[in-house]
Amino acid sequence: MKRTVKAEIIGVGTELLLGQIANTNAQWISSRLAAQGINVYYHSVVGDNLDRCAAQFRESQHRSDVIIVTGGLGPTEDDMTRDAAKLLFGRELVEDKASMERIESFYDRNNRTMSPNNRRQSLVFRDSIVLQNHEGMAPGMIVHHEGVVWVFLPGVPGEMKHLMENHVLPHFSEQFGLETEIVSEMLRFIGIGESQLEHELYDIIQKQTNPTLAPLASEGEVGLRITAKADSRRTAEKKIKTVKNRILSRVGEFYYGSDEITIQEKVVELLTSNNKTVTAAESLTGGRFIEQIVSIPGASKICHGGVIAYSADMKKEMLKVPSFLIKKYGTVSEECASAMALNAQSLVNSDIAISFTGVAGPETSEGKDPGTVYISLQMGEQEPITKKFQFAGGRETVRTRAVKKGFELLFHNLKKA
Repeated sequence: MKRTVKAEIIGVGTELLLGQIANTNAQWISSRLAAQGINVYYHSVVGDNLDRCAAQFRESQHRSDVIIVTGGLGPTEDDMTRDAAKLLFGRELVEDKASMERIESFYDRNNRTMSPNNRRQSLVFRDSIVLQNHEGMAPGMIVHHEGVVWVFLPGVPGEMKHLMENHVLPHFSEQFGLETEIVSEMLRFIGIGESQLEHELYDIIQKQTNPTLAPLASEGEVGLRITAKADSRRTAEKKIKTVKNRILSRVGEFYYGSDEITIQEKVVELLTSNNKTVTAAESLTGGRFIEQIVSIPGASKICHGGVIAYSADMKKEMLKVPSFLIKKYGTVSEECASAMALNAQSLVNSDIAISFTGVAGPETSEGKDPGTVYISLQMGEQEPITKKFQFAGGRETVRTRAVKKGFELLFHNLKKA
C-alpha cells in the first residue's frame, strides 16, 4: 500500500443503540476492508438524531481517510443520514432519476400506491458517485469531501454487501492504489482453554511479527486468528500455512477446523465420513443437542431421532432405566447417564448414543448442586464413556455448556474411531 489508510464505520439507527439488532454490518465491512489492506480505526454508532448525527460526522471528518456510513437512507423522517451529511458538506441534494424510476417501478409491479415520502430515497448529493442499488430502493453514494472519502450505504445487509462488493471496494483499489493483501485464517480448538493454548504456543506468540496471532475465547472453545500481510494473497496464504503447521504440531489434537465451521458441523462431517448414526437421550438439555444436529444440512443421514426424558418416570418408561438404579443412585448420576445412553442406542437402533442428565438450577436436586451434569457416550459395543462436569453460570448457561461439552466429547472420540 502506498500509504496507511485510516477507515471508520458509522452505523446510524437508534435500534442499534437499544440493542434491538446487532451491528453485523460493521463486522462484515471491517473484514472486507482488512482483506484490502485498509485499517479500520473506529466503529461508531449514532441514533436517529440530527444534531448528534451531524456532530459524529464532523468528528469523523477530522480523524479518518475513509468513512463508511450504513443506515438512515430510508423514506421516513427519522432517516436523517443525508440531512446530517448535508450540514457537513454544504451540498445540494438532488433526485437521482434512475433510482426514482426503479422505486416507481417497484410500486407499479406490486400494484401499490407510492406515498410521497418514498421520493426521499432517491436523493443523492450533487456531484457524488451514485451507486445504483439493484437489491433495494435507496442508492448508495460516494462523496469526496476535503480529502476524505465518504461512502453512504443502505442498512439492509444484503443491499449493503452488494454495493460494497460491486462498487465501493473497486473504487478503493483505484483511489488508494492498494498493493497490500491482508489475509486471515481463524483456527478453532475445543477441549483446551485459552490460557493453556497460550502457554503451549508462548514462544510463537511472543515472536510474532508477520503473521500475527490473536487468541479469541468463546463459549466452550477458543479461536486463534492468524493474520498475514503480503504483496499478494498467495504469498500471504503461504505465510499463514507455515505458522499454522507449527501451531498444529503442538496443539493439533484440539483443532477441529478453520474460519466459519462450527463444532456441530465438524461432528456431522465426522459421522458422515465414518458412516455412523447418532442419537441422544436428553434430560436437562431438553432436546438442544438433537436440535443442533438436525439444523445442519445432511443430518438426516446420520440422525434418525432422539429422546427427551425429563422426569424420572419418563426415564423409566421411555428409556427403560431400571427403577432400582434410580432409587439407589438417583437420576443425576453416572449410572443413570450410562443407562440412558445404552438404552437410547438400542431404542433408536443407532451406532452411537449420547446422554445428558443433571441439575440446570437454580435449585439443588437429589442433593446435587446446580451445574452438576453427567454426560455419557455409548460408542458401538464399547464400554460407555461417562463424565461428570460442574458448570458455572445460570440455568441457560449450564444447559448451553452441557450441549457444547457433548459435541466436544463426540469430536474427540470420533477422531479415534
